[in-house]
Amino acid sequence: MVDTLTLVLAGVVVSTLGMMALRARGLLPESVRVSGPIVTLHTKKGRAFLDWLAAPRRFWRAWGNFGVGIAVVVMFGAAAAVFSSALAAIDQPERTAFSNPQNALVIPGVNDFLPLAAAPEIVFGLVVGLVVHEGGHGLLCRVEDIDIDSMGLAFLSVFPIGAFVEPDEDSRNAASRGSQTRMFAAGVTNNFLVTFLAFLLLFGPVAGSISVAAGLPVGDVLQGSSADDAGLEHGDVVEQVEGTAVANGSEFEAELDRVEGREVSLSLRDGRQLTVERSVLVTRAVPGVLTGIELSRTDPTVVERVNGTVVHTEGQFARAVADRPVVDLTTNRGNTTVPVGAYIARVQSDEPLAAAGAPTDEDRQVVVTGVAGRRVTNASALSTVLDGTEPGETVSVVAYVDGQRQEYQVELTTGDDGHGYLGVRIAPGYSGLVLDDMGIDAYPAEGFLGFLGGSTGPLGGLLSGDFLRNALVVLLLPFFGAFAGGNYNFAGFIPPVDNFYTVTGPLEPLGGGVFLLANVLFWSAWVNLNLGLFNCIPMFPLDGGHILRASTESFIARLPVEEGRRLTSAVTVSVSVAMLVGLAVMLFAPQFL
Repeated sequence: MVDTLTLVLAGVVVSTLGMMALRARGLLPESVRVSGPIVTLHTKKGRAFLDWLAAPRRFWRAWGNFGVGIAVVVMFGAAAAVFSSALAAIDQPERTAFSNPQNALVIPGVNDFLPLAAAPEIVFGLVVGLVVHEGGHGLLCRVEDIDIDSMGLAFLSVFPIGAFVEPDEDSRNAASRGSQTRMFAAGVTNNFLVTFLAFLLLFGPVAGSISVAAGLPVGDVLQGSSADDAGLEHGDVVEQVEGTAVANGSEFEAELDRVEGREVSLSLRDGRQLTVERSVLVTRAVPGVLTGIELSRTDPTVVERVNGTVVHTEGQFARAVADRPVVDLTTNRGNTTVPVGAYIARVQSDEPLAAAGAPTDEDRQVVVTGVAGRRVTNASALSTVLDGTEPGETVSVVAYVDGQRQEYQVELTTGDDGHGYLGVRIAPGYSGLVLDDMGIDAYPAEGFLGFLGGSTGPLGGLLSGDFLRNALVVLLLPFFGAFAGGNYNFAGFIPPVDNFYTVTGPLEPLGGGVFLLANVLFWSAWVNLNLGLFNCIPMFPLDGGHILRASTESFIARLPVEEGRRLTSAVTVSVSVAMLVGLAVMLFAPQFL
């Protein structure tokens, strides 16, 4: 099957050839110019409007000076970010989704993190960003008496990639360095203003009118699991378990634990009724724990019996291993014997358990099955037992090291929580086996809404004091899964994610229109913030490169040196080349290293 990027590239080639053929035959109007795949639309209309808008010149110059200060600060930050990212790409060149060059393109469906479902909002945000950016340049041109040759839009084939204002070259060169700097900074300043206003509305009344829907939001379903066999899928919301309403994932798990039998009846938000036949699946495992049993990502391993007793649920498994530190497991892939306890991923050197004689080699398997005479069956049980101990207390620790029973007398030290500390890193689950009798992965609906200031009243997160933090987090939300190591990214309240939320508060009469408004604000803020940051990189032909040159000229003019123009060129060209190399390394180093 042909991927989206190939189709887009083929479309660009066909469109380019068609436009070049039309130009060769003289069928394009003078306002349309073609340079390879780049198509620009030129117009002289709008200059009278800019002249009228530029009337309060003192105000616009003050705004321009304010923008210069912001642009210079961001410019240094952008340069530092490019350098650090390039060095990181060389030092740790592992390929990730971030390092795919196609993900540098703001094209939904081509960029892995920008879904097609969000395309209208992304395009809207891009158009707004381009218009206010170039409109800022045009406005400050008129404020500073710089003539404008033309204005227009630029396209890569049919995809809008920019807007432009063409100042008259002689007029621009005749303007002072301050005038030119204010003009170049105006575009990014306007982008940051749009970002601020969009966040103000998003974090305020819009997110304040959105709440998480009651129930368990189904983010994903493990292939071959009980939930998968029953027909659950991404976007479903489980509202009831055996007729009892559940408000969130914790209540869902609690109700599930109360069901003794294998079958569980679920009621979904869309009115469907499902019956799930549970099976104990191994969803994750520390390598080597299930000796002789090969795990598969596409065909899950199912624990069928413990010491010959049939188990269908996590509760049944927990009861079967409660009094037996070593058990025989029967799975659909074979049998094995394992000690059941808390798997120690690492015994830290010079810490209590190591001081008592436990091995610190990472290739040794250490499973703690008892502490202070209490049975330990998994990671959470070990944490619970340690919560009941005190620093300085000496406890007996029963552990199986490479399958052999050992007992240590350990003098506990002080942990971060003030209780006793063993000095170990614990792997999750039973002996490093993470079990699940449903196969549902809950979507972090409440967490994502919290980043947007939702569920905090009609004013959202405006009064929380986290405005700047939330703004920076939103910049990363489309990549959240790759960035934070989770399973989900957030691309707005798009289907089926919008199933996980409801509209309440002052905007409730708008119904689903609130989700559309939230998406428009989210992507307008995201696109404008990225446009502003990218254009502040000190590299030609970006605004940051022009600001760097004007600032360098102003600084060198105060120095007692000759040939200041040549020195200015040397500095700006060197920085531009360094930025270009840094960007290239960021994008392509993981592909080659």
